[in-house]
Amino acid sequence: MGTLRLPDVVPPPTEDCGRLKKAFQGWGTDEAAIISVLGHRNESQRRKIRETYQQLYNESLIDSLQSELSGDFRKSVILWTYDPPERDARLANEALKSRNKGINQLQVIVEIACASSPHHLVAVRHAYCSLYDCSLEEDITSNVSLPLQKILVGLVRSYRYDREVVDLDVANLEAAKLHEAIKAKIRS
Repeated sequence: MGTLRLPDVVPPPTEDCGRLKKAFQGWGTDEAAIISVLGHRNESQRRKIRETYQQLYNESLIDSLQSELSGDFRKSVILWTYDPPERDARLANEALKSRNKGINQLQVIVEIACASSPHHLVAVRHAYCSLYDCSLEEDITSNVSLPLQKILVGLVRSYRYDREVVDLDVANLEAAKLHEAIKAKIRS
């Protein structure tokens, strides 16, 4: 994965918003200017740019990007501009609402659930609820068939331990419970 390179001196959000607004004006769109602004700002800076753009121009930066860009570039820039939990919630919803819900479409949910920190996963679930008025688990249940449904619900519902130090007694106890459950399942 590439490293985000921030400029030595980051311009104020008002200046970035001005550059973006100028990139949208005239014939065509100055995609290089959009990349130079949004592609070189971190999450909190992009959030501030979105807020400032709304205040300055009384319009959503996302809506402006939607109307000025096209294709995969538009999708990429818009997803990059969202906060990470909202971006992941939107990607999960897109996967769940696609016509073909095979593992290839749903792997984004597996990636979000398994590669995210526990705190990020909780933030994604909250963002999903606020965007779509239902939980991620509910949408998985209503859009994915068994047995994949059970796996995905289990993944997004689970809370993973996030500390450096592991309590060996707890780990051994949980391993023993899991071992017994597997043995019982094999016997039945």
